[in-house]
Amino acid sequence: MGTSTTSPATPENEGAVETRGIEPVPDNERQGRVRELFPTWVAANISVLLLTMGASLVVNNGLNFWQVLLVAAVAATVAFGMVGVLSVSGKWGGAPGALLSRAAFGVRGNYFPGAILWVARFGWETINAVTGAYAVLTVLDLCFGIKSDNVLIVVTLLAFVAVTYLVSGMGRKALNVCNKYSTYLFGLFSIMVLVYLIATMDWDAIFAKKAGTTAMVIAGIGTIAAGGISWVPTGPDFARYLPHSVSGKKIAGTTVSGAALVMVPMVLMGGVMAVSSPKLAGQNTDPMSFLGTILPTWLAIPYLVTALVGMVLINSLSMYSAGFTAQTMGVKLPRALAVSINAVISLVGGLFMMLVAKDFIGQFIAFLTLLAVSFSAWIGVYGIDMARRRKKAVRYDADSLMNTGPTSRYWYAGGFCWQAMTAWSVALAAGLCFTKVQWFTGPLATTWIGENGLGWAATIAISAVVFAVLPAAKEKIPADASGRAADDAPQPAGVR
Repeated sequence: MGTSTTSPATPENEGAVETRGIEPVPDNERQGRVRELFPTWVAANISVLLLTMGASLVVNNGLNFWQVLLVAAVAATVAFGMVGVLSVSGKWGGAPGALLSRAAFGVRGNYFPGAILWVARFGWETINAVTGAYAVLTVLDLCFGIKSDNVLIVVTLLAFVAVTYLVSGMGRKALNVCNKYSTYLFGLFSIMVLVYLIATMDWDAIFAKKAGTTAMVIAGIGTIAAGGISWVPTGPDFARYLPHSVSGKKIAGTTVSGAALVMVPMVLMGGVMAVSSPKLAGQNTDPMSFLGTILPTWLAIPYLVTALVGMVLINSLSMYSAGFTAQTMGVKLPRALAVSINAVISLVGGLFMMLVAKDFIGQFIAFLTLLAVSFSAWIGVYGIDMARRRKKAVRYDADSLMNTGPTSRYWYAGGFCWQAMTAWSVALAAGLCFTKVQWFTGPLATTWIGENGLGWAATIAISAVVFAVLPAAKEKIPADASGRAADDAPQPAGVR
């Protein structure tokens, strides 16, 4: 008999705090709507770091206005197109991506990519926590003239992480409410900033800038897309409450439009700001203080405050999903408590970055590069596995997803799907070979793929191709009461 980790299938608490963990959502509780995804992916991109990254496209990559616009649009479409498409599996299985991944890798094999994704999420949450703390410090300086010191750094970082933990611990409903209103607020102040820039920037100088090389455009797409790629395994988490009848195309379209609404103008604004303040892209220690010099105080302060709210939500969304990953990895805690592990790690990592390491932007770019590769190896395998399940009557079996023993249909060979593990391992190793960061250079980093920052794209392609050409793994299909295989049962109406 396999070991089942299924918890009682009680209806979701209608109060503010979500009590459901990784267990699949029953059909009768699938009351979500696709439009809820729009503010979710808007909030996931409310980060002032997009301004810094947009400025880097001008200063470091040498791109002009139209190229920055192209990079932002393509990056948003590619990255969040993948998020949207793979989010459809959440509707199919009613479960988080970390749990559905067991169907592709096997109940034991899933621990390996799961561990990589979990560690990568620690880094993302640390980056966001540090950015949020710097935003608080900048507001304190602009409003009250309070200068940063080590004690204040510790206090602000601790406060940011604590608020993030509380919001993420409350669950889906609280996040949906926060996302909705932060979208309105941040949108209002972003429009005000955009109007200010239109009125004050030297547009002749902006449009007179010469175009950069095609290689720098391609590399820029990879850099901007990396943040979005990190959300791909998280996508199913926010689609698992959607009913089967919901259109997959609407899920993908809503995801892309929500993300692009923020990504494109913010990256473009960062590029415009870089013309008047090139040091914006080279701000190594503090990525926030530049706003106090480019924008007037009356606009910089409310914009920073709303951006701070956005960064809390970004980290809350990430920690929310990290709780599922922790539970999938075998952490025997409720989701809200599992999130505390990430909170502690992001606090410790944030203190190291702010008090010891100092070079924030350099570490951020290096982290984004490695993040994209580590997530891409998973994406290729998971995407092919999804494609193979499109025509199955039973796309994901809830009991088998929660069953970690030999009776699970996803046990494969000793708990491992060797085809998926092979494709993932080969792609991850190849992706690292194409990668170059501050402290690591892969043996293939000087090739065309490496020089153009396409290691992440090569990783996805390699993992997908290898998994597709290997023999398809055979699931252990249990028989129903009539004696026929469950996959031969009639397909539920409305499943797409």
